[in-house]
Amino acid sequence: MRAYLVVIDETEEARAALRWAARRAARTGGQIEILALIPPAEFVQWGGVQAAMEEEARLRAEAKALQASGSIVEEAGVTPSILVRQGDPVKAITEILKERDNIAALVLGAAAEGGPGPLVNHFAGIAGGLACPLVIVPGQLSDEALDALS
Repeated sequence: MRAYLVVIDETEEARAALRWAARRAARTGGQIEILALIPPAEFVQWGGVQAAMEEEARLRAEAKALQASGSIVEEAGVTPSILVRQGDPVKAITEILKERDNIAALVLGAAAEGGPGPLVNHFAGIAGGLACPLVIVPGQLSDEALDALS
């Protein structure tokens, strides 16, 4: 089954991207794969402390993804898969796109003000070489506009 890969964080543009992807997946019979990213870990001298910090970061990322997906995905009737990756965001997304051949589109939200964001800048620059379409959802769109577009 084809899946829409959505990168999620606490921003409005990520929420807009998730809403678009969830509604699109519901209409096309697809799935949603939500990617929550954990920043690269800082080196901690004691391994046990570092492992505890990494586990705490993973739990926070999973909770963030579940919270973001709750009402939007419930409304669309699509159950998401949640992926959590640690490290460089560009590298993590690139690896997922190489690992999975079921990705229908990479869905990113662009910030409503200022630059669109580092992930949008990067992936828009290499969109011609991606194995799937890149969908950039403007963060300033209303829910009604997103619903009409999806």
